[in-house]
Amino acid sequence: MSHSSDILSRLADTIESRLPANGGDPAQSYTAKLLAKGPDAFLKKIGEESTELVMAAKDGAPDKIIYETADLWFHSLVALAHYGIRPETVLAELARREGVSGLAEKASRPDQASATKESA
Repeated sequence: MSHSSDILSRLADTIESRLPANGGDPAQSYTAKLLAKGPDAFLKKIGEESTELVMAAKDGAPDKIIYETADLWFHSLVALAHYGIRPETVLAELARREGVSGLAEKASRPDQASATKESA
């Protein structure tokens, strides 16, 4: 496993330890607080961080782009933990797509095939 995926695994482990079912204390942890509030809380943060990343990219500010991407990834990892999905599963999906045309991959998705037929 590369260093990059190691950090994602370690971060996922920490986030999972903050889940209410694992004794995460909302009074002691921002992550536990988000998870205790449920999907609306962390999904709102994902939306906010996505917008902040877009604004940083529009400004062309590399430091801000990195910072906002880290925030977006973190909150995405919180969502994954809530739904019982490990980042390794997402990395495996990215690996599966590697070398596959983006257009071909998107067209192969079941929900896209029906949408393509409807728009034709």
